[in-house]
Amino acid sequence: MNATLKRRRRRPYRQTARAVAAEMTAQRIAEAFWTCISEHWFDEVTLEEVAERAGVTVRTILRRFGGKEGLAADFIKYVVPQIAARRTGRPGDVEGAIDLLVRFYEEMGDGFIRMAAQEPRQPALRSLLETGRDRHRQITASTFARWLEPLQGREAQRALDALVIVTDVYTWKLLRRDMGRSVRETRTAMLDLVRAILDRCVVSPRAQTGSGLDGTLVGDDRG
Repeated sequence: MNATLKRRRRRPYRQTARAVAAEMTAQRIAEAFWTCISEHWFDEVTLEEVAERAGVTVRTILRRFGGKEGLAADFIKYVVPQIAARRTGRPGDVEGAIDLLVRFYEEMGDGFIRMAAQEPRQPALRSLLETGRDRHRQITASTFARWLEPLQGREAQRALDALVIVTDVYTWKLLRRDMGRSVRETRTAMLDLVRAILDRCVVSPRAQTGSGLDGTLVGDDRG
């Protein structure tokens, strides 16, 4: 009887260990897939290359994800939370936020630009990119909540829109890749842009009656 009870108790532990191992394998596969799509166009990525980088067989990938499209869909579950954690700093720490952002883009920015370029012809990447854009906006809103929360309605929306734009990966690309600016120059430029927007957010209500962030009259709902 005691032996039977021990066997029954061991069974859940074995099942849990297998589940943990399976999740760790899936995580490795997702990370390997990210490396591949960062370096190659989506239609050039092969399951063989992903399997080799992850240290698994193609059969394992097919059984777990069903193919590249399944990998792209599940990538959100396995990798996006890690990306968000690396992007998220202390709310209100403007310089710290830009430091994190530039460091992150230096490592992963080119991969995101490559994926975004394929979005119109690769539906499998669309949900991933949409999730990334949503997360970027959420993190931006949280980071600069101190300045945004006193604002109201469209004024708050315009300020957040502006902050999202000047901290976007395309702004980094414009400075680093198109203009050839150094990492330090890129950080300074993005920091200056963010501070300019935040300075507008803290102007007194009376001083704001002339114009909003985009030059329109505050409270004017046109266009």
